[in-house]
Amino acid sequence: MNGKRVEVRAKMAGLFFRRPGPDEPSYVELGDQVKKKQVLALLETMKVFQKVKSPTDGKIIEIVAENETPLMDYDLMFVIES
Repeated sequence: MNGKRVEVRAKMAGLFFRRPGPDEPSYVELGDQVKKKQVLALLETMKVFQKVKSPTDGKIIEIVAENETPLMDYDLMFVIES
């Protein structure tokens, strides 16, 4: 790795979704290039969906959270190489 590792963590507890709907593709896949503020996933908290956005331009080098699993505050979701 030549770039800086940027961890994307849950800002609050909630249910993690990698795609916008059951029949739709994931927002991002391993190895994808992403732009700052690009949507990476959704986090549902108290029936409200929050968009998880990339904090930087870079490449997805790790997807830690599993689709449709509960996350706690600050759980690691993605690692981006910027």
